[in-house]
Amino acid sequence: MTSCPECENDLDIDVEEAEEGDVVACGECGTEYEIVGVEPLELSKVEDGLDEDDDDFLDEDEEEE
Repeated sequence: MTSCPECENDLDIDVEEAEEGDVVACGECGTEYEIVGVEPLELSKVEDGLDEDDDDFLDEDEEEE
């Protein structure tokens, strides 16, 4: 079983159904991870900051220049 790198709690990830791009959250600390590899299972912490709405805003600014 995979453990949360932040709090070492077991993450409930069904590796048989996991797909790259899926986002999972730790039930203990709430940290979110994106699945970036499935064999072997690799996780990348989802960073706070820009989200899809912010990306759209940046694209609009670039068009104005």
